[in-house]
Amino acid sequence: MKSIFKSKRLSAEKVLIVCAFFIAACSNQQQSETPADQIQVAGTMDAELTAPPNVPLPVRNREAKKLIVNMEVLEKEGEMTDGVSYVYWTFGGSVPGSFIRTRVGDEVEFHLKNHPDNKLPHNIDLHAVTGPGGGATSSFVAPGHETQFSFKVINPGLYVYHCATAPVGMHIANGMYGLILVEPEGGLKKVDKEYYVMQGDFYTKGEYGKTGLQPFDMNKAIDEDADYVVFNGKVGSLTGDGAITANVGETVRLFVGNGGPNLVSSFHVIGEIFDKVYVEGGSMINEDVQTTLIPAGGAAIVEFKIDVPGTFILVDHSIFRAFNKGALGMLKVQGEDNKTIYSGKQSEGIYNPEGGSIQEMPGESDIPEEAVAQSLSDRMELGKQVYSRTCFACHQANGEGIANAFPPLANSDYLNADVNRAIDIVLNGKSGEITVNGVKYNSVMTKQVLSDEEVANVLTYVYNSWGNNKTEVTPAMVKSRKTGH
Repeated sequence: MKSIFKSKRLSAEKVLIVCAFFIAACSNQQQSETPADQIQVAGTMDAELTAPPNVPLPVRNREAKKLIVNMEVLEKEGEMTDGVSYVYWTFGGSVPGSFIRTRVGDEVEFHLKNHPDNKLPHNIDLHAVTGPGGGATSSFVAPGHETQFSFKVINPGLYVYHCATAPVGMHIANGMYGLILVEPEGGLKKVDKEYYVMQGDFYTKGEYGKTGLQPFDMNKAIDEDADYVVFNGKVGSLTGDGAITANVGETVRLFVGNGGPNLVSSFHVIGEIFDKVYVEGGSMINEDVQTTLIPAGGAAIVEFKIDVPGTFILVDHSIFRAFNKGALGMLKVQGEDNKTIYSGKQSEGIYNPEGGSIQEMPGESDIPEEAVAQSLSDRMELGKQVYSRTCFACHQANGEGIANAFPPLANSDYLNADVNRAIDIVLNGKSGEITVNGVKYNSVMTKQVLSDEEVANVLTYVYNSWGNNKTEVTPAMVKSRKTGH
C-alpha cells in the first residue's frame, strides 16, 4: 500500500510540475504576443556602437528602452590596399558603419551629425524603420549640422542602413552603409563569439592595385564593373592581424551584410558548414547550409560550431571576387585536433594562389616592365604593392602562410637558402613537395605574370621583411635567370 500511495504522490507531483510549465508557457506566450508598437519602454540608455568586426553586447533579457544613438558622418581618406588610398564616406568613421544593437520595442532617438569638415550633405535610411524613407526624409543634414528623429523598432531581424542622399548609389559606393540588429524579446540564444562582416563593391578610376589616391568612377559603377569587392571596407581587413578568432568547441555567430551598391554576395566559409542561417536576416532559419545568398542591401545571420582547428577562409564564392578583387577574410581557430572529423589531409586546388594581377600556368608569356625603382626603399614600397595584389591571399599579409596548404615566407629557411631558386619559382611556377622550416608542403605555385622589375621588387620586399636575410634582388638578377647569363 505504501508503494502505491508513493507512486500516486509522485504522479500528482508530476501533474503539478507539468501544469506549472503550461502556466509559464502561456504567460510567456501572452507576453510575446504583445504588439511591438505597444511595448512600453522602461528608462533611457545610450546605445553602444562598435566598429567592425566587433559587435555590441547582447540585449539578453533587458526591458525595452528609449535608446539614444549618436552617430557622426565622416568623410575621410583611408587605405583600400597597400599603395592605394580612397576617400571613404562613413557612418562613425568606419566602413561598414557602426553596428547598432536594439531589441523589439525599443524607441530609438537617433542623432545624426555631419562633421563640419565634410563637403556634402548626408542622411540615413535604416531598413529597420517603418516610416517614409526609413528615416531618410527626416535626417537630411548639411555639414556642421545635426538632425534628430525617432522610431520604434517593431520587427526583429538584421537590417542594413545606408545613406540615401542623391546620387544614392554614389553615397553607398563610397562606404555609407552598416547594420542594425533588432533582437527578439528575450534576446538571441547565447553563443561564444560574434563578429560583424559586411561586403561592399568599389569603383575606382584606376584598375585594381593602381597606386595613389583613387577617385570614384561613376561609369564603372553604372556598368557594375567593380575594381574591388571587399569585406569591411578594404582588401585584407580580415587577414593577418585583422583575422577573427575562435577556439575549438565554440559556436560562432556572424552578422553578415551586403552594402552593395550592386553585387549580390555568395557568402561561404571554406571548411565550415553553417548550422543555422537566418535567411535574409529574418525569422526563417535554414540549417546545414554551405553558401548563402545575401542581396545588395540585405543581410544574414550565420551560426556554426567549431570542431577542428585551422585557418578558415571567408569568401564571396563568386570566386574571382575573393582571390582577385579582395573579398577574402580569415577565421583562425586554435585547439586540439579531432582526427575523427578531419584527418589532416589536404585537397589540392582549394587554395590555388591567386591575386589581383593576371596569372598563368608555367610556360606562358610575360608582360612588359612597368614602374622602375630608383633605390632600395623604392623597391621595397613597389614590392609591397605587388605582394598585396598577388601573394597575400595564400601567404597572408605577414608572410605566415596557411597551415597544411601554403608555406610561410616569414623567416623561411627554404627561401633564405637560395635566392636564385626563389627567382625561378616566381618566373616559372612550382609544383610538388618542398620542406620549409621542417614542415612538408605539397601545393602549386602558378607562374606570376610580372615584369623583371616587379619580380625584383616583390622578392626584395619579402627578403627584407619578417626576419628574412635582407637580400636585394635586382632586375638584372631576374633577367640572368631567364637567359642563363
